[in-house]
Amino acid sequence: MTSDPAARTPARAWWGLAVLLLPALLTSMDLAILFVAGPTIAEALDPTAAQWLWMMDVYGFVMAGLLITMGGLGDRVGRRRMLTAGALLFGAASALIAFAPSPELLIVGRALLGVGGATLAPSTLSLIRAMFADEDRRRTAVGAWTVAFTGGSVAGPIVGGVLLEHFWWGSIFLINVPVMVLLLVAAPFLIPESRGPGRSRFDLPGAAASLPAILSLVYAMKHLTEHGPDGTSATAAVLGIALTAAFVQRQRRAAHPLIDVALFRVPAFAAAVGANTIAALAAAGLGVLAFTFMQAVHGLSPLQAALWALPTFAGTFAGAALATVLGPRLGPAALITSGLAVAAAGFAVIATVEPDTPLRVFVFGYAVLTSGIGIVGTIAGDLILGTAPPGRAGVAAGISETGNELGAALGIAVMGTIANSVYRTTMEDTAPPGTAPAALETVAGATAAEGPAGLLAAASAAYTEATTTAALVSAVLLALVAPLISIALRRGPGRSGPGRPPSSSTGWREPAR
Repeated sequence: MTSDPAARTPARAWWGLAVLLLPALLTSMDLAILFVAGPTIAEALDPTAAQWLWMMDVYGFVMAGLLITMGGLGDRVGRRRMLTAGALLFGAASALIAFAPSPELLIVGRALLGVGGATLAPSTLSLIRAMFADEDRRRTAVGAWTVAFTGGSVAGPIVGGVLLEHFWWGSIFLINVPVMVLLLVAAPFLIPESRGPGRSRFDLPGAAASLPAILSLVYAMKHLTEHGPDGTSATAAVLGIALTAAFVQRQRRAAHPLIDVALFRVPAFAAAVGANTIAALAAAGLGVLAFTFMQAVHGLSPLQAALWALPTFAGTFAGAALATVLGPRLGPAALITSGLAVAAAGFAVIATVEPDTPLRVFVFGYAVLTSGIGIVGTIAGDLILGTAPPGRAGVAAGISETGNELGAALGIAVMGTIANSVYRTTMEDTAPPGTAPAALETVAGATAAEGPAGLLAAASAAYTEATTTAALVSAVLLALVAPLISIALRRGPGRSGPGRPPSSSTGWREPAR
């Protein structure tokens, strides 16, 4: 598509984008930063097992549960206003965590950080929709946002590892404070306020219903990862599905719904959300295994593993840049399908790895798959923002990121369960006699145990088999989903032009005001 000269993007918007990338990076970093800092924090605060799980999980729980609500609230009260409110809360919570003297206070701080993250994340993406009316320039901006948000999961362990080499554990959170101060100072000058047209009432009952629905689903996925299939995970899943159905029914009948469910009847919107969710599922499923693989099988330290993962960040950047360049020439169906295919090829490379395969082969496959994820994230994010009407950009951004969170949680649950099952089965067959039960359960247990000769070699082989099996499952999943996404994207028009809501042929309707 040719850019409209009337929709020229001022330099102020590009500087504003640079400011918006900072919270996108930090909210993603804080999901992963405890992976590398966990042992140090556990030694300093001595949490119980239950407290440790809450410290790790509460940020993602709260953030996932509030994304749609905060996106909808930003559409009504102002997205820049929500951005600055989120920055204040995120900075204050970071300072609280940095100096927390007890596990309880750290858990409270992480929960508040989740509220701040849920306020920041949809605000950044929906403000991009308002700042870049030109479709091509918006795609470039969304590509940069995709790199920042996706790259945060890699940058988190790297930044955390560097800081822990020189400072106390609280420094990994305290670094958020000056960034939030910069955001608060720069936002009023560089980022224009935007909100949805009209003044509809906020759907408070809908928001209250969405929180337990999403939290139940996320809890079910995380519990399945940690404890396997049992009554608790099944109950949480059933409750989450029932609450989600009730929430959808509420949105169909409400005069001022939090989400216009007709958005999902727009083929491009539904397919883009689906592609984002599937991509997050596959990427997170491998991400939870990759750092352990590099440390346990190849003997790297946490910081070394994070540095080896740097090419995966470059892969995301390359994918986003490629999507930006090719976007005007190729349709979204071709690009998203190609992105999923490239990611599947990267997973296929990883599926061929053996314990003695050079680590660069694993990293190469990982970088290939992240380049595919970068393509999918950029085009899908642009489609989600472009197909939703400008007045619902915050909700659309919240839906997109909630899909990411749910996809990531499901990926960790499914791929983690597959990997754990393969590891245990393989160790039961290959572990030398006298191996401790803990070594049969996890590779960490095998590394820590004083076992018979050959234990570490058997554990490395078993964990490699677990990782490659999960990669193969992801490759097959993406290969199967890609043509379905392509068909959905080709079914009907995805947009009717920058800055304009889709036509009635897409199935979209403006909510009552």
